[in-house]
Amino acid sequence: MGGRRNRTGKSMNLVLWFTFSAFALLLILLFLAGQSLLVGRRYREQTGATLRAAGTEMSELFSDNTPSYAVKKNFDRIAAQYDVNARLLFTDGRDVFSLTETDGELAAALNRLALPAIYTSGSEIAYVSSVVFEGTSCFLYVYDSLERINDLERGLLWVSLFAGLFAVALAFVASGFVAMLIAKPVAEVTERAKRLAQGQFDVDVKKTYFCSEIAELSEALDYAREEISKADAMQKELIANVSHDFKTPLTMIKAYASMIREISGDDKEKRDYHAQVIIDEADRLAALVGDVLDLSKLRAGVGEQAPTAFDLSETVYKIMRRFDYLSDTQGYRFDLELEDELYVYANRERIEQVVYNLVGNAVNYTGEDKRVFVKAFRKGEYCRLEVSDTGRGIPAGELENIWDRYYRIGETHKRPVQGTGLGLSIVKGILQNQNCPFGAESEVGKGSMFWAEIPIPPEDRNGTKEEGA
Repeated sequence: MGGRRNRTGKSMNLVLWFTFSAFALLLILLFLAGQSLLVGRRYREQTGATLRAAGTEMSELFSDNTPSYAVKKNFDRIAAQYDVNARLLFTDGRDVFSLTETDGELAAALNRLALPAIYTSGSEIAYVSSVVFEGTSCFLYVYDSLERINDLERGLLWVSLFAGLFAVALAFVASGFVAMLIAKPVAEVTERAKRLAQGQFDVDVKKTYFCSEIAELSEALDYAREEISKADAMQKELIANVSHDFKTPLTMIKAYASMIREISGDDKEKRDYHAQVIIDEADRLAALVGDVLDLSKLRAGVGEQAPTAFDLSETVYKIMRRFDYLSDTQGYRFDLELEDELYVYANRERIEQVVYNLVGNAVNYTGEDKRVFVKAFRKGEYCRLEVSDTGRGIPAGELENIWDRYYRIGETHKRPVQGTGLGLSIVKGILQNQNCPFGAESEVGKGSMFWAEIPIPPEDRNGTKEEGA
C-alpha cells in the first residue's frame, strides 16, 4: 500500500516517547525533592547532635569551685574542638564574658523554652541549656550558622539539577529508541494484517520479534491467515461444487422435460420414465438445498430446539429400518449391536440426522463385502455410537479433513445412498452444537470407524433411571 497512512489518533511512537520521557522527568523531580528534604533534614540532625554534645561537655565545666579563667579557657577549647560557637548569657541577655553585649530579644525567646532544647532562629541553629555560673543562673548558648547547611543544599540542588537534565536527555533518547523498537513491529504487523484483509493470503505474517507479546500477536495473525486461507479455499470450492451440483440436476430436469414435450408425450412408458428422472433429480436438488440450509443454520446457531431425553437404541433401530431396501436389493449387511434402553439427553431430530448421515457414509464407502457395523453402548456419562465400514480406509494425513465440506478421499465407485458431500460437515456441526465428543479412526485397507458420544440425562448421571422419553 502506497501513500501516507491516515491515522485517527496519536502515533504509538509519539505516545510512548512522550510517556517514557514524562515518567523519567517525574522520577527525577521526585528524586530532587526527596534528596533536598532528606539531606537538609539529615544535616540539621547531625548539626543538632554536634551542638548537643558540645553543650553537654561545656555544662560539666560549671561545677562548684571552678575558677572563672578555667571555665573561659575550656569553654573556648571545646567550642573550637567541635567547630561551633558558644555564648554564656545572663537571663536578661547580657553576655557573661563580655558585659558590653546584650541581646534582650534572644533572652526573651530563651526564657520561654523548656530547657535543654534545640533552638532555631533566623540563620542559626543552637543548643540551649541552663547552667549556674558563680551563683547566677545563665543560658549556655551553643550555636552554628545555617548558612553552611543552606550552601550545601544549594550545591546539591545544582548538582542534582545538572544530573537531572542529563538524565532527562538520556531518557528522552532512550525512550525514543524503545518506542521505535515497539512501534515498528506493530506497524509491520498492522501492514500485513491490511494486506491479509485484501485477500493476500501468501503474505508472510509470522516473524521473530524481541517482544514476546508482539511475537504472539504475529503468530496469532499467521494462524488466522492460515484459517482464513482455508476458509476462502473451502468457500470457493463450496461455490464451485454447489454450482456443479445445482447445474447437473437442473440440466437433467430441463432435458427430460423437453423430451416429454417433444418425444415421449404420447408414449406412456417413456413419459413415465422421463417424469421419474425429473422427480429423482428434483429430489436430489431439494436434498442439496436442504443440506446447505442445515449447514447454514448450524453455523449460525439458529432454529435449535431444546434437548430432551429419548432412547438412542430405539432411534438407531428405527433409522436402520430405512436401509432395509439395500439389504433386499443390493445385498448389504447391517450388523447391529445395541444395548437396551440407552437414554440420552439431546436434540432428538438432530441426533437422528447424525445417525442417518454416518450410516449413509458407511454404506457409500464400505468394502466389497458390503458390511456395515453399528454399535451403541453406555460409556460413563455418555452413550457411545460407533458406525464402522470395511472399505479402503482413510490415510492418517487426511483423517482430520474428512469433516470439511465437499471433502472426498478419491473414491470413484457408485454410491448406493445419494449424497451431497455435506453429510459429515453437518454431523460435525450438530455434534459441536450439542457438546458431544466425536471423532474417527481408520486404517488403510481395513476400513473406518466413526464415533460420537451423546450425554445421558442429568438424572441418570446421579444414578436415577429414567422411565421414558
